[in-house]
Amino acid sequence: MSHDLSVRAHDATELMDDPSADLAMLERTYERFRIVNALVSRPGQLYRNEIRPRARRGPVRVLDVGAGGADVCRMIAARLRRDGLEGEITALDADERAIRWAAAHDDGAGVRYRRALAEDLVADGDRYDVVFSNHVLHHLSEAELQSVLRDTDRLTDAGGVVVHRDIARSRAAYALFAAATLPFAGTLLRGSFIRVDGLISIRRSYTPAELAAVAPAGWTVRGGLPARLELRREKGDARR
Repeated sequence: MSHDLSVRAHDATELMDDPSADLAMLERTYERFRIVNALVSRPGQLYRNEIRPRARRGPVRVLDVGAGGADVCRMIAARLRRDGLEGEITALDADERAIRWAAAHDDGAGVRYRRALAEDLVADGDRYDVVFSNHVLHHLSEAELQSVLRDTDRLTDAGGVVVHRDIARSRAAYALFAAATLPFAGTLLRGSFIRVDGLISIRRSYTPAELAAVAPAGWTVRGGLPARLELRREKGDARR
């Protein structure tokens, strides 16, 4: 089936977002995200560019919004330990299934897991040095997007940064993901939602121009390879 990639498929729904989704498939999806994110999302770049430099100045506070299975959080915790640096990593997700699975698979990483919304942390007065999300923006309605950007901005302390990382929609990205995952559909990705939902995710995602058009003032959109989007806001030394 061919799809029109010239516009966002904002009405398409990913299977894993269904509250009645098969739990075994959902948990296998969380487990396999570790491999997919390492190849596609390049979380090491986030660590090197944003987290490690701040951790070298003192203990760093990091928040992952919409953490899912929290594989990126555990990777960050491991790299901080490897580099002899200190930090507090919080994995935030509104889905109880995700938080329950992630907490059960912490494996000594020491990540804090919390089922809540970003606005709940704002109400608690929490502050972080690095706030990020990975493959979350395309899940949100326009109103939800504006709310998440406002709340993550408020959660970021002076001198910190907010980095929302996502997929950039294009025909090439769709074709590449379809081709790259096909050989693994019956093996590595079998019994998970990754291939089907990944293709839906690309259809739902923004182009750089679309994201720049809806981003509030003070936010910057960057593109990257492979088919990456980054929406960021750097906080000055004094809070507004």
